[in-house]
Amino acid sequence: MTFVASTSLAMQRCHFHVEREAVARCPECKRFFCRECITEHEDRLICASCLQKISVKTRARGLRFAAVREAMLCFVGIVMAWVFFYALGRVLLLTPTKFHEGTVWEDVGATNE
Repeated sequence: MTFVASTSLAMQRCHFHVEREAVARCPECKRFFCRECITEHEDRLICASCLQKISVKTRARGLRFAAVREAMLCFVGIVMAWVFFYALGRVLLLTPTKFHEGTVWEDVGATNE
């Protein structure tokens, strides 16, 4: 018969609050914690220090590609501005010369009389 009572959750105390009964065990650091010292993250209970470690890793991963992402967004913005002004120039080239000179309005006024 093995001695399992020492690892049973009912017999454990919180890692930070010795007077409190443990309600969960952190899957990352394998320590026991009370209700106040543990939180739910991505459908599992985890302690605050392990949650902080996970968030630092996630933040570092996001920062790694931030410069590349900003450069790509800048490039896409410049290309979109070029396409817009190119299309605007093409439209202006396709409009009749009378419109640019202002004589098109004289023809419109003459048809109404």
